[in-house]
Amino acid sequence: MLILGLDPSLSCTGWGVIRSEGSRLSHVANGEVPTNPKAPIAARLHHLHDAIAAVIATHAPDRVAVEEVFANKNPQSTLKLAQARGSVLAACGRANVPVREHAARAVKKAVVGTGAAEKAQVQAMLKVLLPGAQIAGADAADALAVAIADAHLSY
Repeated sequence: MLILGLDPSLSCTGWGVIRSEGSRLSHVANGEVPTNPKAPIAARLHHLHDAIAAVIATHAPDRVAVEEVFANKNPQSTLKLAQARGSVLAACGRANVPVREHAARAVKKAVVGTGAAEKAQVQAMLKVLLPGAQIAGADAADALAVAIADAHLSY
């Protein structure tokens, strides 16, 4: 089974594809989709949609895993995150790929063993779980963690 993990953000959306065969996981690909902060928001959302649609077309995942929305202290940040999520989820819907959502604490617990794990701990575990994977950056790492959590939390 191929699982595409997504870490949506208006500034830079991370994505990661893993293969799950029973309890074995392997890295397939990962990357990041940055947007131009000076571009109009509609253009940025369109860019995210098209880029994630291209990832889906290239890798043909069996399902997509996305971290659930969390409320920031700044309502504008929450709104921008929600718009970015909507854009990438629309790409998933258009490709008719099932989407599952996971809470951030559940992702950290599935990857590290504790829901209070720091980003550095998650990234260290990625090196153990996906040896040899060249990870594009922090957003791609977060997306791979979401995909791994989805594989571990299969139901």
